[in-house]
Amino acid sequence: MSSDLGRWDAILGELGRRQDFARAMGGADRLQRHRDAGKLNARERATALFDDGSFVEIGGLAGVLSETGEAPAPADGLIAGFGRINGRPALAGIEDFTVLGGSIGDAASDKRYRLTQLAAQERVPLVFMLEGAGHRLTNKHPGRSPNDLQGLAELSGQVPMVSLVQGASAGHGALTAPLSDFVVMTQAASMFAAGPPLVKGAIGEVVTKEELGGPQMHVLASGVAHNLAADDAAAIAMARQYLSYFPLNAWEHPPLVQEGDIGRRRLDDILALIDPDPRFPFDMRSLLVMLVDEGTLFEVQPKYGASLVTALARLGGQSVAIVANNPAVGAGAIDAAAAQKATHFMDVAGAFHIPVLFLTDNPGVMAGTVAERSGVLRHAARMFVAQHRLKVPKLHVTLRKAFGFGSSIMAMNPFDGQTISLSFPAITLGAMPAASGADAAKLDAETRARVAAEQAGGAYHLADKIGFDDVIDPRDLRNALLDGLILAEGRRNRAVEPTRLPGITP
Repeated sequence: MSSDLGRWDAILGELGRRQDFARAMGGADRLQRHRDAGKLNARERATALFDDGSFVEIGGLAGVLSETGEAPAPADGLIAGFGRINGRPALAGIEDFTVLGGSIGDAASDKRYRLTQLAAQERVPLVFMLEGAGHRLTNKHPGRSPNDLQGLAELSGQVPMVSLVQGASAGHGALTAPLSDFVVMTQAASMFAAGPPLVKGAIGEVVTKEELGGPQMHVLASGVAHNLAADDAAAIAMARQYLSYFPLNAWEHPPLVQEGDIGRRRLDDILALIDPDPRFPFDMRSLLVMLVDEGTLFEVQPKYGASLVTALARLGGQSVAIVANNPAVGAGAIDAAAAQKATHFMDVAGAFHIPVLFLTDNPGVMAGTVAERSGVLRHAARMFVAQHRLKVPKLHVTLRKAFGFGSSIMAMNPFDGQTISLSFPAITLGAMPAASGADAAKLDAETRARVAAEQAGGAYHLADKIGFDDVIDPRDLRNALLDGLILAEGRRNRAVEPTRLPGITP
């Protein structure tokens, strides 16, 4: 028995027509304007994000049938699908600015929620690329139905989530970013709850979109975005690198790398970098480049709370999260911004079973009226709670100085679940620095001298009482941390379960 191939020709011809319409996006003129602005279009962004030839679109025919009397919208302004990133499966939703300004239609809203459902069901990472105007004014919003923001909230701590803001992103679409684990903005990006026209109408403020929500606002001032990229290609490369440190989901451990610079070695140049006198600053990033596997350091949120470095890296081929004071910025003192970013960073690392390394060199929590007005005590307390609750391996090293609460929030306290706790030999410890503390307490010269001597001998006093597991030669730092990770290897054999992240704000 044979079929009538002519009937198939008509059926498949109609399918091809609809597919061609969906793939045309906003048309040649709008695509050219997008290209002239130095941006990739939505389909080019999908191609760049996923491994070559691996992208599979879902929901591409959404928006082809119009139920509002308006012209159909190709893919309803959202390219959605899945593929492989670094060889592993992932999902993505990419707003298409060339179709009705990337606004969210009812079909696109359903697609966004479908992506969150699939991410939860298949336990794979989810990436959103944002450039759109928020909900479309002509939406019908039919009845009771779940939305993608609810889906994203449910995904928190279950699968890694990344948002790339690659143009103007407003309203509902922009809310995707702060619900994600990691947010990158390009130089051409901006995001806001309401755009400049609505701001002017609501409160009379005249402001540009760059002033309202550009990188200067959200990368430097608010901290809503973590990293800044020059363009689309750089932002997508950041997303791919960030995800490489993470497991697919919270039921797995991070992947191991078995090649490259994963062996033991001494840090012969460290003594030239770090002066034993804590009054002389050094850039912590230089130490981290020296310490971790070559080429693996990836700093998260480098421009915000810069007195603290938060970075992903590999050590011996294993993913690690690093929380390190930077003495080159404010002597490493922890301000509200630094504490906020560290809290979010540790929450994410803990959710995905990434060991955390604490490298401590700070004079304490930032003091002064500006710091107090910023709520530094509240944010420092939250950072303390975040590190205390970590269930992953915690490796602590005091490099030169640690005073007051600044030592506690860097996981120096005994009984804080450290796998190993170490110090360099020439460290200074205490409730506060000897000089300023002595002035405040009005100590006499003899008592001042005794306090200063006790602080200077802190490493050996604490090692004598097992406050530190060992005092090490700085040149052995990498090898000592590798030993700590060996001790923690048994955890990789345990079954793991996800935990809802306590907060959603970066």
